[in-house]
Amino acid sequence: MLRFYTFSFIFTLICLGLGAWYGWTSSGGNLGATASLLWIIVVLSVLEVSLSFDNAVVNASVLKEMDEVWQRRFLTWGIAFAVFGMRVVFPLAIVAIAAGLGPIETLNLSLNDPQRYEEIVSSAHVGIAGFGGAFLTMVGLKFFFNLDKDVHWIRIVEVQLARFAALPAAEIALLLLTLWGISTMLDPADALTFLVAGILGLVTFIAVEGVNTILEMRAEAARLQGAVVRSGLGGFLYLNVLDASFSFDGVIGAFALSNNMIVIALGLSIGAMFVRSMTIHLVKQGTLAQYRFLENGAFWAIIVLGMIMLFSSVAHIPETITGLIGAVLIGLSLWWSIRHNRRESLGEASGTAG
Repeated sequence: MLRFYTFSFIFTLICLGLGAWYGWTSSGGNLGATASLLWIIVVLSVLEVSLSFDNAVVNASVLKEMDEVWQRRFLTWGIAFAVFGMRVVFPLAIVAIAAGLGPIETLNLSLNDPQRYEEIVSSAHVGIAGFGGAFLTMVGLKFFFNLDKDVHWIRIVEVQLARFAALPAAEIALLLLTLWGISTMLDPADALTFLVAGILGLVTFIAVEGVNTILEMRAEAARLQGAVVRSGLGGFLYLNVLDASFSFDGVIGAFALSNNMIVIALGLSIGAMFVRSMTIHLVKQGTLAQYRFLENGAFWAIIVLGMIMLFSSVAHIPETITGLIGAVLIGLSLWWSIRHNRRESLGEASGTAG
């Protein structure tokens, strides 16, 4: 099993080494500040993996139809787009748009004047919180507001949410009411910024969902016509576009933990590499559903992170707490899944013995 993750572990050590060097030099040799920076990088990488578990599952379902040559290319060439495109360039673009800066100016500030960069990002925090929180909350709600969903982890809550899915756009109404409620706690200027950003986050989510639906429809049409769409360059490009769409939540969620571009890039890059390795592992193992409730835990973590981002426009919430909540939810859902598998195994053994 470890052979699937060898390169990811090597990549992690390199990124942590770069993070330690950056933290040490930028803090003037402060060991505590360096350790705190490394902790955030680790939490970001864990969060990226947990938020992207569904990404790995979908990737695996597509990748298994491609030959081994293109599987390797997805793991190598594709990582350049996933890491440097979505995890480095995209966060800079978010900051540039939110702060009204040019891309070169934003990059120079992030590298040469991190204190000023932090001040600019902090001044745009209300907009980033509204946009990112709305997008993440919708990602999580969409998973649970589903009439066809039959796997429930926190059953007393998830069953009710699935029933509410019979009401068209119920999750959108819930998000809009939440945005309005939080906006009443802000100053008028900030409230307007928060509401506009939140609505744009909602629109972005709908657009990403639309892109995914179009890609899925085209792939299904090609399969019905007998075309092999995922064995060469076309499948490679298709998979990377799909992967980029799924990675949006992790990129946005990173701002709940850090506004530092280098920290975000290092943490998310580690996570992206492990998601790639996890995808290959799932394909080679031939199973996508070994842990029954893990996906539920990942989407609860997304909802919690989204709500924390929304409420961070009103009050500061420590980044460590944010990361730990997500890790705890993932850990509990994994443990619950293992318990479920053991009970099923014992039941089958008892049935055989009887």
